[in-house]
Amino acid sequence: MTDRLALVPERDRLDQARQLADKVAGNVGRIILGKEREIRLALTCLLARGHLLIEDVPGVGKTLLARSLAIALGLGYRRIQFTSDMLPADIIGVSVFEKEQAAFRFHEGPLFAELVLADEVNRATPKAQSALLEAMEEQQVTADGNTYDLPDPFFVIATQNPLHQIGTFPLPESQLDRFLMRIGLGYPEEALERQLLTGQDRRDLLAVLEPSLTRQEIITMQNAARHIHASEAILDYTQALVRFTRDAPQIDLGLSPRGAQALVNAARCWAMISGHTGVQPEDIKAVFTSVAGHRLRTRNDASHPDPDIAAFVLESVPVP
Repeated sequence: MTDRLALVPERDRLDQARQLADKVAGNVGRIILGKEREIRLALTCLLARGHLLIEDVPGVGKTLLARSLAIALGLGYRRIQFTSDMLPADIIGVSVFEKEQAAFRFHEGPLFAELVLADEVNRATPKAQSALLEAMEEQQVTADGNTYDLPDPFFVIATQNPLHQIGTFPLPESQLDRFLMRIGLGYPEEALERQLLTGQDRRDLLAVLEPSLTRQEIITMQNAARHIHASEAILDYTQALVRFTRDAPQIDLGLSPRGAQALVNAARCWAMISGHTGVQPEDIKAVFTSVAGHRLRTRNDASHPDPDIAAFVLESVPVP
């Protein structure tokens, strides 16, 4: 499959990107019913070169969403099941002494894939969780003093069980901040759940799901999103939101500069797949809760993120 975005004039590239995004969302939407917004947020996260955290109860389709995205996006996929006895070497890889060569050789771990599913990431200890920090921030890993580059694109989708469930370890702030977005899937609507009960197993449909994009097209879209215009008024609005999170008496931990950058980057990508020539206030609002919710702490419960506070911030800050 050729890079279709590279074959059209610059003025038509935006419309082409929107059509490709619609195709991906439509194909994945045949597997994950009734979650078009969440699918588009996941695609936005990838195009913004970020990583996605999905937090919800077991059995709502978190793993299936990751598998469906990997196929629809044409990306190499590996799944890592996080457990309490996992070690960093189980994720990154390990150096093994080879007698024939009389030297150590690094054997890549499951982290070396274009789309990595870190399943139930908060069931692992903080030591194992830390194996993802360098990879998610710098797209590389270090083992035995040597640095190894990870694939491009590199997209981590981590699933997380609710913190009140047995056997979970809360993700520290530094780990949470590596995720551009956090979303939940929630229970399906009643009519859609009936379709799940009476129709074909959604996992069986993966066998007929075909790639909608190529690796090169994803990279082209990632690069194109950086050039989506964000006006001074949009940047004023963004900074007003960020400033409110830092100054509001209800909030103990506000957005960092990295969080502000994540908000603008995500809004650019959402604007692109929505067919907007520039970032609009609606694009900021569309991604704000997913970008900011897991980064904010209320003073009443400063030990855990409070996604509901993000909606309060949006309501409190007027659009300029």
